[in-house]
Amino acid sequence: MRFTDYLFNEVKDIWKSYLNHPFVNEIGEGTLPKEKFKRYLIQDYLYLKEFSRVFAMGMVKADTIKEMKFFNKAANGSIEDEAAIHIEYMKRLGVAPIVAEKCKLEMVSSSYISYMQAVSLTGGVKEIVMATLPCNWSYNYIGHYLYETYKDNLEGNYYKDWIKMYADNEFDEILKEWLEYTNHICKNLSEEEIKKLTEIFVKSSLYELDFWNMGYEEVNKDDV
Repeated sequence: MRFTDYLFNEVKDIWKSYLNHPFVNEIGEGTLPKEKFKRYLIQDYLYLKEFSRVFAMGMVKADTIKEMKFFNKAANGSIEDEAAIHIEYMKRLGVAPIVAEKCKLEMVSSSYISYMQAVSLTGGVKEIVMATLPCNWSYNYIGHYLYETYKDNLEGNYYKDWIKMYADNEFDEILKEWLEYTNHICKNLSEEEIKKLTEIFVKSSLYELDFWNMGYEEVNKDDV
């Protein structure tokens, strides 16, 4: 069994709860209140900024130039490619990126970011991969679920572009590279390493669920 298959099996119940989450389902239905989406977008935009710093630590701790390039590509992908859809939607909602950057991190966002940064400072490349992988992998997982479930009713859905990005072939290829890299560096692990790395992966997966919960909470005017 590939290590990524093992990891997926460990979090499959958590990830299924993403698909049943009202925030995710209302994106698919196109009924999610825009104020909730705006709040989520701002927090996720701030998250991506710090997410890229974690990849930068991967560059610092990488053993080879090939690995350094891999983490550099991931950092650029976060703050350039993935952030682009956030910027586009924020503009539609009247929020300039420079304004979004001045917003405060909410408790869930701050806690998730702090956890990943702590892992990146105290751990090595394997630990950094475990802390970051649930984000891109689960978004691709959610994107494909939403596209397959609602593909016949996406016209007129305000969130169509968001759904299509995470179900896109380009995103698939990026994820494929990450899964292959994960399996490459996680060969011949000891039982202790498996336990440690799995705990990190599960914890980041739970933070992803917390992020969806935060996004669906009632919006106060001070939050956005």
